[in-house]
Amino acid sequence: MAFSLTQLIAERQNDRALLHQRYVNPKLLRALDIIGFNKTWVRGEGAYLWDDQGERYLDLLSGYSVYNLGRSHPVIKQVIHELVDLDRPNLVKMDCPLLAGLLAEALVQRMPPGLEAVFFANSGAEAVETAIKFARAATGRPRILYLDHAFHGLTLGALSLNGAAAFREGFEPLMPGFDMVPMNDLEALERELRKGDVAAFIVEPIQGKGVYIPRDDYLPEAQRLCRRYGTLFICDEVQVGMGRTGRFLCCEHWGLEPDIVTLAKSLGGGFVPVSATITRRNIHEKTFSSLKRCQVHSTTFGQNELAMAAGLATLYVMDQERLVERAAVMGEKLMAGLRALQERYEMIAEVRGKGLMIGIEFRPPRSMALKAAWAAAEAAEKGMFAQLMVMALMRDHRILVQVGGPGVNIIKLLPPLIIGDEEVEMIVSAFDAVMAEAERLRGRVWSQSAELIKHAVAP
Repeated sequence: MAFSLTQLIAERQNDRALLHQRYVNPKLLRALDIIGFNKTWVRGEGAYLWDDQGERYLDLLSGYSVYNLGRSHPVIKQVIHELVDLDRPNLVKMDCPLLAGLLAEALVQRMPPGLEAVFFANSGAEAVETAIKFARAATGRPRILYLDHAFHGLTLGALSLNGAAAFREGFEPLMPGFDMVPMNDLEALERELRKGDVAAFIVEPIQGKGVYIPRDDYLPEAQRLCRRYGTLFICDEVQVGMGRTGRFLCCEHWGLEPDIVTLAKSLGGGFVPVSATITRRNIHEKTFSSLKRCQVHSTTFGQNELAMAAGLATLYVMDQERLVERAAVMGEKLMAGLRALQERYEMIAEVRGKGLMIGIEFRPPRSMALKAAWAAAEAAEKGMFAQLMVMALMRDHRILVQVGGPGVNIIKLLPPLIIGDEEVEMIVSAFDAVMAEAERLRGRVWSQSAELIKHAVAP
């Protein structure tokens, strides 16, 4: 009997939860049950997901910005089918494959001046690990600086650059030579750079955890200081790049010219994992410094044909559909609508972002009854109000969003760049409704808090 994936899915669909309980991650399964996210997803297209009950959900997670083009984009699907049918030689390894060269060329054309050498891997964390190695090889220096609240991945090197204790706990000691500096504190940065042993300073131009945006002068001045002290300046664009903020690279908002850029997530069009580390040629040559060292840094699947084809198709779609420009326009409309709500609801402290990367931060209410409910929730677990809002949006409006990070009352929105006026109106209307509900102590938002508090304080 021939293998049929369609038949296998149909036969085993009801075993999904049991399989994850037994073999994968039972704690995640339990968490999804608690917050009402344990759905059986059967289809994804564009900005939407469908469950096995036929309900449609607006996806503002986008796979953590993997689906900038939306789900199941027909052009990416067609290119992948075409490639499979070509029976091209793949991963010969002792080879310089054409598609890798073409994708590298296409990426370099979109980079700030001077970035002209590309290394391909599979994930954002791998791209960051590559940047760390390249920086040390190029400078001969041991230390890497990063910002508070930073998130650059969860492999050991990338985790050593993580500004959140929640991710680091249980894995220490981490790698030595990685030191944190506060965002917007140029004096603190210069104190560290002046020591002369810093290989690189790595930043997310807008931080993914919390959607924290630096002061307007901070990144340009930080880049200038790095140049002054011989330190490489790295922009981690894994989440904020690929058009997410209304520019192809987020660093373009400040006119930056980094020494290294990392890309991943949506580069594969939502179908194939792929990342790219783009550097200045002289940095690249310090790593691959001789014939004997021409493969001193490599990864098995780094230039596979599926990933390279998906990357080329993704860039084509972005150009054809003008998704960078669309992200800027739709982002302005969405933030305008959300900021109008900020004027009406006291618990919305700030709406911030660029393009279609938006953070909504909440603050305690003024009314005594609501303040007591807020305090009880926060005492059990910091950031619980934001989680209550996430649950309400899912339960009452079929909208998927996420809390902006551990212990913060921030919701982060990462819609696909293909959304239009209809989706903007849906999002604003849903937030309006849940904020109105949150102002009533006996409303459905707060009714979930007791259950969440019980789980938060459980051992």
